[in-house]
Amino acid sequence: MTTKYIIGAGVAGLAAALAMTPEPVMLITAGTLDEGAASLWSQGGIAAATGDDDSVALHAADTIAAGDGLCDPEAVSRIVGAGPRVIERLRGLGVAFNAGLGLEAAHSRRRIVHVQDRTGLAITTALARAVQSAPHITILERTRAIRLHTVERRIAGLWIERNGNLRFLPSDSVLIATGGVGALYHHTSNPDGATGSGLALAARAGAILRDLEFVQFHPTGLDTGLTPMPLISEAVRGEGAMLIDETGARFTKELAPRDTVSRAVFRHLAEGHRVFLDATHLGARFAVRFPAIDAACRASGIDPAAQPIPIRPVAHYHMGGIAVDAAAQTSVDGLFAAGEAACTGLHGANRLASNSLLEAFVTGESAGLAMARLDHRTPCKPPEPPMRDVITAIRGLVSRHLGVLRDGTGLATLISATAPRAETSDAALIALMMAVAAFDRRESRGGHARTDFPCRAATARPSTLTMAQALARAAAITSIRHAA
Repeated sequence: MTTKYIIGAGVAGLAAALAMTPEPVMLITAGTLDEGAASLWSQGGIAAATGDDDSVALHAADTIAAGDGLCDPEAVSRIVGAGPRVIERLRGLGVAFNAGLGLEAAHSRRRIVHVQDRTGLAITTALARAVQSAPHITILERTRAIRLHTVERRIAGLWIERNGNLRFLPSDSVLIATGGVGALYHHTSNPDGATGSGLALAARAGAILRDLEFVQFHPTGLDTGLTPMPLISEAVRGEGAMLIDETGARFTKELAPRDTVSRAVFRHLAEGHRVFLDATHLGARFAVRFPAIDAACRASGIDPAAQPIPIRPVAHYHMGGIAVDAAAQTSVDGLFAAGEAACTGLHGANRLASNSLLEAFVTGESAGLAMARLDHRTPCKPPEPPMRDVITAIRGLVSRHLGVLRDGTGLATLISATAPRAETSDAALIALMMAVAAFDRRESRGGHARTDFPCRAATARPSTLTMAQALARAAAITSIRHAA
């Protein structure tokens, strides 16, 4: 019998581990259970249709509208429909949600269930506590997954690195729950480890990746020079905060979809303005409703009760990821993906606020149940994989050419620069695949905005890409560019 493995200790990975009981499973995390996962940083809350004036149908309609034509209706129905059940499950695990419901952008009802502005921390902590007491789960902290091993397109094991030493772990099933790609950018709300490493594991194993061009930029990162940037949650705008410039003038609708607000802020900054979020109308109530945000502001010398908060867009969430079905299964037998690392079809081209924690729990749980049912196989041991390089050189290229606004020339530059490094650098590989997908989407839709193709295409089509296809396409684009 081989052990099953989960890579990542955010909400998706923890929910999967709990769902696998009593099947033995090892949870691998590059950090620890209380440090490193993006889930710990999630402020706003978890969206669920629990209000008297709300319904799953309304929540689904808002999700599909925000997704700008690329949501999978079946995935939306399945995941959004689980919302009320998930809230009760989390309450049962000890999450003490606040009594009232919050409002966030593009939601037609107050449906954000929250624990002040520390919802992700509260949920992740409760799940981690349950994981630590579960006898079927073994936890391996400060350990990186380096490469997956497959035999005839089936998972046969994985290589890990711990304390500088490589070790091979045979397995018939692996779940990737490693988060997103935000740390490929200079300005990001994500932890340093969110470099798309899980996507690279899947791509090198031959898995199909989907909708990689769609990155959501949160419009209100705290612009005081910190990296990663603390977020000023969308819930602050939900409580009436206004976006203003240095003259005090409002320049956009605060509760428009995130991609719309981010582009408005980006353009206003590019025109030479400074941009602020003014929540002074809340006065002393700000610190009560948003204690973590208040503390972050005050640590940077800003009193949000008395002065506007300087903000800018930051890379926040990746709608694209490893393509999965309803059971979180990828195109590689025995390989699963959940949470931000996966692309379920829920978010489409633009994530509806606070749907991500819900998706992470539902997809993690689905993956755990499916993995527990798999038959065991006896894998073989492969050669040792090469170690990967660092992302310093990649971050500047991605920030410059794959940001809030893109164009074909910049994307081609990014492709040419990353293609030679893609074989040995996971960061370069994922940057390349994202850039190829963005280059080939000749329209603006959701989180993907091209200045040379500003209009939406008449038909909305998802994009799919394997590593081999991306490398071939990159060679063709580079060849054409050099010929020109």
